[in-house]
Amino acid sequence: MSPTPSTSHLVLIPSYNTGPQVLATVAAARAHWGPVWVVVDGSTDGTAQALQAAEAADPGLKVFVLPQNQGKGAAVLHGVDAAMAAGFSHVLTMDSDGQHPAGLIPAFMAASVARPETMVLGRPVFDASAPLLRVRGRRVSNGWTNLETLGAGIADSLYGFRVYPVEGLRAVMRGQRWMRRFDFDTEAVVRLAWRGVKPLNLDAPVKYLRADEGGVSHFRYGRDNLLLTWMHTRLMVEFVLRLPMLLWRRWQRLPPFQD
Repeated sequence: MSPTPSTSHLVLIPSYNTGPQVLATVAAARAHWGPVWVVVDGSTDGTAQALQAAEAADPGLKVFVLPQNQGKGAAVLHGVDAAMAAGFSHVLTMDSDGQHPAGLIPAFMAASVARPETMVLGRPVFDASAPLLRVRGRRVSNGWTNLETLGAGIADSLYGFRVYPVEGLRAVMRGQRWMRRFDFDTEAVVRLAWRGVKPLNLDAPVKYLRADEGGVSHFRYGRDNLLLTWMHTRLMVEFVLRLPMLLWRRWQRLPPFQD
């Protein structure tokens, strides 16, 4: 299969200590799209060197190496800054651990090209590998997101296989100091919805790999659920402050005000 080339849309993969799985993820992404950019977020597993070797042999692959771990959101922001500087209008983010379906990259990109004003969001389709606690837990985050956006239509707030408009995403991230770690995925869609970026939801499978399959997870139930709780607390406070303007603009059928 020959990868689809683009001068407007790129695949952006943040990566932290996922071992050989990141190489398989990058190879799968490159089979369907070009360019593919990887931001190595301070990994200590030797994958930075392996990715740089792959980059030297593949003009469609670009690798950034951050000197220390800063978090998923910070890694995405590094790539988004570079994407804007290079003239790209959209980025498709996907995890490096093999959970996201590289085969759907062309379909998601095509949807974004057809409707560039939207954010194209993956709606996860779980199989038997999905931990039940995480499937149920995300319903809580989705419920808060639905409230915080006045029912903007975001099907899932946590699934990171998405196409973002670069300019809007960079604006909301540079506008405040949060969403630099695991809180990135949810806060990004809420703040973009506040800016009037409408969601376009497409089904996409999610696969949780076992350890013997090369699966690596950095999710920590206690730490990351506290982070999400703090995030939704902040968003709700800001939502209440924004509410009169959001309601007035909805009544007037105007786009939400810009940050």
